[in-house]
Amino acid sequence: MAAGRGAEPKVHTEGPASNFAYSSSSRNIAAAQAAAAAAVPGAPGSPASVGFHREPMYNWQATKSSVKERFSFLFNNELLSDVRFIVGKGRQAQRIPAHKFVLAAGSAVFDAMFNGGMATTSTEIELPDVEPAAFLSLLRFLYSDEVHIGPETVMTTLYTAKKYAVPALEVHCVEFLTKHLRADNAFMLLTQARLFDEPQLASLCLDTIDKSTADAISAEGFTDIDLDTLCAVLERDSLGIRESRLFAAVVRWAEAECHRQQLPLTAENKQKVLGKALSLIRFPLMTIEEFAAGPAQSGILFDREVVNLFLHFTVNPKPRVDYIDKPRCCLRGKECSINRFQQVESRWGYSGTSDRIRFTVTKKIFIVGFGLYGSIHGPTDYQVNIQIIESDKNQTLGQNDTGFSCDGTANTFRVMFKEPIEILPNISYTACATLKGPDSHYGTKGLKKVIHESAAGTKTCFFFFSSPGNNNGTSVEDGQIPEIIFYT
Repeated sequence: MAAGRGAEPKVHTEGPASNFAYSSSSRNIAAAQAAAAAAVPGAPGSPASVGFHREPMYNWQATKSSVKERFSFLFNNELLSDVRFIVGKGRQAQRIPAHKFVLAAGSAVFDAMFNGGMATTSTEIELPDVEPAAFLSLLRFLYSDEVHIGPETVMTTLYTAKKYAVPALEVHCVEFLTKHLRADNAFMLLTQARLFDEPQLASLCLDTIDKSTADAISAEGFTDIDLDTLCAVLERDSLGIRESRLFAAVVRWAEAECHRQQLPLTAENKQKVLGKALSLIRFPLMTIEEFAAGPAQSGILFDREVVNLFLHFTVNPKPRVDYIDKPRCCLRGKECSINRFQQVESRWGYSGTSDRIRFTVTKKIFIVGFGLYGSIHGPTDYQVNIQIIESDKNQTLGQNDTGFSCDGTANTFRVMFKEPIEILPNISYTACATLKGPDSHYGTKGLKKVIHESAAGTKTCFFFFSSPGNNNGTSVEDGQIPEIIFYT
């Protein structure tokens, strides 16, 4: 992916990519000005000139052993220059010298500017929409093939590379962004990728959002996106998050948008700024408890919509609702569950220690919750923390502090994670449940291997292993966590 013939261009990346910004700040050009000697004489208040080389003029060519060295020497140098650019606005503007031949050889836009039918005859050209640091990065690349980009200049450099049709530098900018793409900056970079028409970067941002949806929507950049970007994300079938949590994030975005539009924070205004985005929330995918606790009380939905959705959850045949009920891609198909016990007994006590069981699977699944046993003393409420841990790394992949109500029977009771948890084949995971409440039922005659077969004939095998260490007593043979609830 060389920008020219010969060796690959040198790429210099500056600093950690903790923050990308498209800003008019000039603090990042300090390094480019460090070698400045003196400003070119000019009228008071004229743009400052970037520092130029002050090496001896005579026979300087003899000290440069290659064409690249000679052209690199001419970068940002008054020597032999035949055009100057006034780059930036106001007091931040800078006068930068250049050489028409070099620029025209590297950019069709510059070639047209200097040699086309409408070529300029001016020796001083104003570029108020370009950042000085980004323009210097562009010139350095054209003169030497070297790439100097950092987290605070990459966006402005990308803009400048696109403006002057230098695709090789554009590729380096996109690669830099891709390398530093994370869940906490995915939405901000997605906005920039759409603004600069970079479909490859946009696709990578969306993939990152799919894989780490909860982290991405929790990041500061989520509430800064525009409505079209929000809709583009909500339309996706592949988001890895429960719909109730996605709705809460969308409400946060609506509140931020009301602030941007200087609108009072009323339910009506939130509904107004959301517009078409509201119809992309898949309310039918929520449980009735999730819907009742969030959307039903938000005021964002009309009363008739709330009633219709409650009917959708509770009656058959279900009334038609104007919301998508197709599961997100990671939750494709019907909800599945397996039970690892063949018999139920009583009693199982709790003292604050987690019940744990290790397991592996033979194909990728998404776990959405557990089925747990409830009280032997009649209807009771439990507090519970559920977790899934990648055993070898001791890394918690998902957890939820919640509760559940039981009716005193030996049935299992659903306890759900906030978002689906991706489980990969042949990796050891530990399912944990820490209950606070009275003695409960428990399972016995446990199975080491449980096979789930879908309607299409696809098989998913679970293998269970006892979890050593701090365990309330659950094992392969008996204990808690009888059911795993999942999608394929």
